[in-house]
Amino acid sequence: MTDEQAKFDPETFAPFMFGGSHNGWLGMRYADHGGDWVEIELPWREDLIGEEDRAVLASGPIISLMDMASGMAIWTRMGEFRPIATLDLRVDYLRPAKVRKAVFGRSQCYRLTRSAAFVKGIAHDGDPDDPVANMAGVFMAIGGGTRNVR
Repeated sequence: MTDEQAKFDPETFAPFMFGGSHNGWLGMRYADHGGDWVEIELPWREDLIGEEDRAVLASGPIISLMDMASGMAIWTRMGEFRPIATLDLRVDYLRPAKVRKAVFGRSQCYRLTRSAAFVKGIAHDGDPDDPVANMAGVFMAIGGGTRNVR
């Protein structure tokens, strides 16, 4: 198997990650990716709303969305799936999501060191220029340094 064949691909990996896990129960779906970023969709569901009188996704599922998008962005940039742990994840809400709308989490891994990965991103409900939230995080690589540190 060549390095290119073994390289981490978030689209191929998504069914495995979203299958029977918490992320799968939330209904997350792969949306898009680039060399150092991944975007995942969290579809609107009535059982995921935060307040009875507002049909808007709650903050908890959106935080899970951003955590998963961040992990997948890190693996995409590393080029491989390796254990990582969330050390710090900050989500600053700018506005509520639109009523009965899916939310997309887009995360970029902008820096890798031997032991840490740094991410930033947004959650949006269809217009990336009008985000629901901004996100920043730091993750720890478990079990040694990354092979593609830049």
